[in-house]
Amino acid sequence: MSSQQPASAPIPPDAAPASPPASPPAGPPAAPAPRKSPRALAAALIVGILIGGAGVGVAWAVSGDSSAGGAAGDARDACRALSGFEPSDYVTKGSKGEIAMNRFGAAIALSASAAAGDAQYKPLAKALLIVQNQHARTFDFGNSEVKKNLDKAHQICDDLD
Repeated sequence: MSSQQPASAPIPPDAAPASPPASPPAGPPAAPAPRKSPRALAAALIVGILIGGAGVGVAWAVSGDSSAGGAAGDARDACRALSGFEPSDYVTKGSKGEIAMNRFGAAIALSASAAAGDAQYKPLAKALLIVQNQHARTFDFGNSEVKKNLDKAHQICDDLD
């Protein structure tokens, strides 16, 4: 044996450890849960509140009792929402855009409610549904077909008065 290697000797029993060493956990250590940024949580909260508020507003408007005018009242309210709708604001960020989107959506929902209550309001509901579908394809209220059908919906509202 060389002088640089230690001599190996058996370990006496009284020098052995009293208990076996703790075994490592069976699987890999659990990673800490990812932390979400406060901004992401706040944005999700705001979006949830806006969507929930819009849903409650439409449900409240649509579920009004018959003393509020029934189908005729829904048609008048649809036309009122439509008259306050400014197509150019639809793509605007902020409150103007939110107002435009909600008024357009309310006009569609209320016209559908009116048509369900009385068939004489089906042309209004159909015209607004056509506008909605055309806008979904073009994303442009300035498109000639979208504008033509939006004008038709306004004309139907004018004839209801």
